[in-house]
Amino acid sequence: MERFHVTKAKDLRGKACELKFEGERIVTEFSSTDKVTVIDAGGSTLIPGLVDLHTHLREPGREDAETVLTGSLAAVAGGFTAISAMPNTAPVADTAGVVEQVFRLGQSHGLCDVFPIGAVTEGQAGTTLAEIAAMHASEARVRIFSDDGHCVADPLVMRRALEYVKNFDGVIAQHAQDPRLTNGAQMNEGLVSSVIGLKGWPAVAEESIIARDVLLAEHVNSRVHICHVSTAGSVEIIRWAKARGIRVTAEVTPHHLLLTDELARGFNPIYKVNPPLRTEKDVVALREGVADGTIDIIATDHAPHPAESKECEWSAASFGMTGLETALSVSYQALVATKTTSFEKLISLMSSNPAAIGKYEGHGSLKAGSYANFALVDLDAEWTVEPTAMRSKSKNTPFANYVLPVKVNQTYFKGNRVFSGGVK
Repeated sequence: MERFHVTKAKDLRGKACELKFEGERIVTEFSSTDKVTVIDAGGSTLIPGLVDLHTHLREPGREDAETVLTGSLAAVAGGFTAISAMPNTAPVADTAGVVEQVFRLGQSHGLCDVFPIGAVTEGQAGTTLAEIAAMHASEARVRIFSDDGHCVADPLVMRRALEYVKNFDGVIAQHAQDPRLTNGAQMNEGLVSSVIGLKGWPAVAEESIIARDVLLAEHVNSRVHICHVSTAGSVEIIRWAKARGIRVTAEVTPHHLLLTDELARGFNPIYKVNPPLRTEKDVVALREGVADGTIDIIATDHAPHPAESKECEWSAASFGMTGLETALSVSYQALVATKTTSFEKLISLMSSNPAAIGKYEGHGSLKAGSYANFALVDLDAEWTVEPTAMRSKSKNTPFANYVLPVKVNQTYFKGNRVFSGGVK
């Protein structure tokens, strides 16, 4: 068994630290001192491997935009050692066969853990529950279910789904978007949409679904997770629900913590995303929600699209942005650089907290016995986002040419170095 000793590293508080691991697992002491390989961290900060609960890998069916392999390459470049593949593929991941296919692809590539998320309803059509029990019993052991990209709009279907997953302490991850209130909507409803003439997407379309679903979760005593929270009102509703003891968790994306709807004034579809970029007031509320624990995690909502889906007029463009390779840096800029929260808490939001929600064993921790899933990052470095240098198959990042803080130097997955170098 190979033995490794990481030296000259810093912990999350900036103090000197080291790490030892044998094979796949972290250890306190080596079982033998024979053949120990020293990894000189050179003063880099040691963090647990990041965990993303919201990734679109597109495979099967849309391999022109992304594959499990290219998405995994992007993930490890961003410091992630576990990602969760959303089910809006072709065919939809609504059966044991499809989720097992995605899971096995992730295993075969061996770059990071790929945990499939199963669809809530057949074909994500919102009417008939999918094979939830079969997906959970499959080799993929699915625990999180979502129709992401589509809202489970029917309250009875949502109730039944919450009741179903309660049997194995699973989670329904809701894409909160009332379809009647957002039909044809293109961006946030507000001053900017009125000025430039794009159909607005009201905040209440998100907030009304969240309010309904936390009450349903309370009624059946089940777990609900709110995807990509984007409005100040949503934060208030989730804060109220948590104070009431409802079993709700919530995520925010890095782009919603930094960008606003003002960027739509130039009609550049790179900024078209679902849910839409909101106002500065919403950004401030989201940051406050992270700081006080109302929002539990940061998730990328990595949504790759081929060039032709973005290099067109706004109304014809696809919703979505890539995010795996920029997530840590953008989140640091939005939260740590603004003194909203500490770097230590930021890493919890991106590692241990999502690992706990998904029950991803061995992730989000640097304790003995956990998998040797970690990254070495340079907190003093800056890097320029160059889309052509990114590992994702698609290049639709809203941060092109941004100079961002924090550079991932190396990523290790189950004791193997899976990334080295960092983006330019």
